[in-house]
Amino acid sequence: MGLVVSVFIISYIYLIYKSKKALHMLQQNLYNMNNRYIKWIMKHFKDVFLSVDLLAILFLIIGFFRKQEIYFILVFACYLIGIFIVRRKNIQESKVTKKPLVITARIKRLLVTVSILYLSLIVIYYFNRNISFSLLIILSVMIYLNYFILLVCNIINKPVEKCVYIYYYRKAVTKLKLMNNLKVIGITGSYGKTSSKKILNDILGSKFISLATPRNLNTEYGLMITINNHLDKFNDVFIAEMGAYKRGEIKTLCDMVKPKYGILTRIGTAHLETFGSEENIQKTKFELIESLPDDGACILNGDDPKQLSYNIKSKCHKIWIGIDNHDVDVYATNIRANQNGSVFDVKFADIDEIYTFETRLLGNNNIYNILAGIALGYYFKMTIDEIRNGVKKVKSIEHRLELKKIGNMYMIDDAYNSNPVGAKAALDVLDLMPGDKVVVTPGMIELGEKEDFYNKEFGRQIAKSKANYVILIGKSKSKPIYDGLIEEKFDKEKIIILNDVREAYNVIYGLKGEKDIYALFENDLPDSYNEK
Repeated sequence: MGLVVSVFIISYIYLIYKSKKALHMLQQNLYNMNNRYIKWIMKHFKDVFLSVDLLAILFLIIGFFRKQEIYFILVFACYLIGIFIVRRKNIQESKVTKKPLVITARIKRLLVTVSILYLSLIVIYYFNRNISFSLLIILSVMIYLNYFILLVCNIINKPVEKCVYIYYYRKAVTKLKLMNNLKVIGITGSYGKTSSKKILNDILGSKFISLATPRNLNTEYGLMITINNHLDKFNDVFIAEMGAYKRGEIKTLCDMVKPKYGILTRIGTAHLETFGSEENIQKTKFELIESLPDDGACILNGDDPKQLSYNIKSKCHKIWIGIDNHDVDVYATNIRANQNGSVFDVKFADIDEIYTFETRLLGNNNIYNILAGIALGYYFKMTIDEIRNGVKKVKSIEHRLELKKIGNMYMIDDAYNSNPVGAKAALDVLDLMPGDKVVVTPGMIELGEKEDFYNKEFGRQIAKSKANYVILIGKSKSKPIYDGLIEEKFDKEKIIILNDVREAYNVIYGLKGEKDIYALFENDLPDSYNEK
């Protein structure tokens, strides 16, 4: 009996180590929203299905027929080896993990369900010890299928999660209804949402007490957390970033927060894999504009063909901004940039005078976001001086063309960018910098069937830029970029391929010459895309 109990104990210890990775991937893949978690499992078939678990199951099945204790010892040894392998792998992966597993309330509820399911076998064994082999076979199969067991528990928990959702949803909606004078602004787009939100918050902060959703909390749960935990009676403005992976999701968010004002950044191909088509992306983003009341207002981009071509059904007041297109309500011109930031002029359609603005931010994408803030601030009756002071105070946005000095290099951190237009804009910023230039990138993801095409095109664009070196992260994932570089005759000797972005720092430090080094870190993939 002692040997059987020992096998149970070592099995559960092995299970704990193994479950950490599965939980991490389930969380990173949004609890299997749009089957993301299942797709990840299929893409990592070997990691999920080839393990010592198979050997343990085999020994237990043989032991079931032979009834010899030696097979318990063999299973114990298998799981002891498994603990060593999984623990070592977890330690190695933790060194390159960008976003670790967060033990949220939802994860805790999931752990309770998983624990009940697994520990039920111990309870059965307590009442019937004659079926130890059978129970251990069942436990080993469950351990082997642990990734799927977690998925099943996630499904089991759906009614509980729905009740939690309804409670906090109603609490958030009720709170917003009681704040009659609150200006609610929705921001969406294929990219630039978080930057636009932070910039708008800084600009409006010159006059109003403004609250924006923190970090990238742009889902229903993120908005509920912000409203319930952070919004208070002193706020004049609430800025809600709105993200989506499929049609109808922006409309759902609008139904909850009921924005009166909206900003549409740019419409592109981000998350094309989950949307299915560019038309679906376009219609989804305009769900925000078409949810606005007739007495509301929206900011639209006059340089975006997908916005200009859309048949807008909303009757709200429309304010167009632009850089290339001057037939708009507010446009920027004479843009100058260096390592200290950008200076540009702004022209309002209803004012003859031209105003000069300064910002610490770089790149035309950020100028568009600033223009949106300027236009909405002007609509809210802010003075030009108030708006200008707000623009000057706009803080550098973390991981979005953020320029910072690290060691003996200048890093242009654009790690949170993952779209073709933004990637090209980042190269334009790099080209403006003096000194030697390096591009560090794993490429772009979630672009559906066009993913390889866009990454290859990005490789061509890098080759045509002023980049002196290219560091690709992940040999398999970045191959289309490599192919694009080679097609444009980029020097092979100046292409470096690594598996871990952290190794890039040492490589860049080794390139130091007479000139300063400016390194563009373009995109940083989630841990679920790590390559061995």
